[in-house]
Amino acid sequence: MTLRQLLLLTAGVGLLAAAALTPLIGSGYAMSMAINLLMFTALATAWALFSGPTGYISLATVAFFGIGAYTVAVVGEALPWGLVLALAAGLGFLVALVVGLSTLRLRGVYFVIFTFGLAELIRQLVTWYEANHAGSVGRFVFLDISQAQIVWQLTAVTAVVFLLGALLQRSRLGLTLRMIGDDETVALHCGANTTAAKLLAFSLSAALMALVGAIVAPRWTYLDPTIAFNPVVSFQVLIMALLGGAGRLYGPLLGVIPLVLLFEYLSAHFPNHFSILLGVTFLAIVYLVPNGVAGLAERYLGRPRPSQPAAAAPAQPKEGTS
Repeated sequence: MTLRQLLLLTAGVGLLAAAALTPLIGSGYAMSMAINLLMFTALATAWALFSGPTGYISLATVAFFGIGAYTVAVVGEALPWGLVLALAAGLGFLVALVVGLSTLRLRGVYFVIFTFGLAELIRQLVTWYEANHAGSVGRFVFLDISQAQIVWQLTAVTAVVFLLGALLQRSRLGLTLRMIGDDETVALHCGANTTAAKLLAFSLSAALMALVGAIVAPRWTYLDPTIAFNPVVSFQVLIMALLGGAGRLYGPLLGVIPLVLLFEYLSAHFPNHFSILLGVTFLAIVYLVPNGVAGLAERYLGRPRPSQPAAAAPAQPKEGTS
């Protein structure tokens, strides 16, 4: 392990430990901020597990997040909590598997549009079912789960996401995903099973997002499709991952911390203009920091990643999933 990797590992463990200790030493507001930071760190890093190496840009994050949240709303009181979480992750995995079988053949802007439409389609289907069969558009969530428990569960899930990311980078699957990001046609000619690799990584990413949604659901006493499937979440996750640097495991974290603080300030002081300011933030990041904070740091430190030749520039992300 290099000194840089050791420092990153130490910093990551320190941040997770600080988050886990927040319920013991922090106020209610501190726990709320810890939940937001952990939630978006887990979502953005899970998004980057697939989209980072492949360059497929997905706006379906909230689709899987909402599936996890609604699983809790429907069966949260009928099943043990551990089984509810497993069911939420399993549903997210299965939906991504079914959807991915047909949509992962799309590339570029077509994939982006489809993933955005997928989230909206699921939201409309849930709304239709709730209005016509459940008798109410929303559901109450009455579970004996405190904010402190949510913080600890999110801390554990975030640690698992980072561990999976580290293992993925060193695996054959990770190599195949990076080959897809460099040139998918070349990867096919090299004998790589690109369809299976994309499908597995996309489904794993979706399962983690659904799990995060299930853990956060008890935070809301009342849940309806507009809350669970809010499209702003997908754009926030995308912006955070791009700001930090989606191609690096630790990259999304570098984007989550400043943007969660910024969005908290904007939503509190400019609630009627939040969507506009979100769009301005997205444009500024794309134009000013196209390779993310991590890319800027590596550029000015003059230390390219060991996996790249010294003269090689960081791969530009293609357009295209969560």
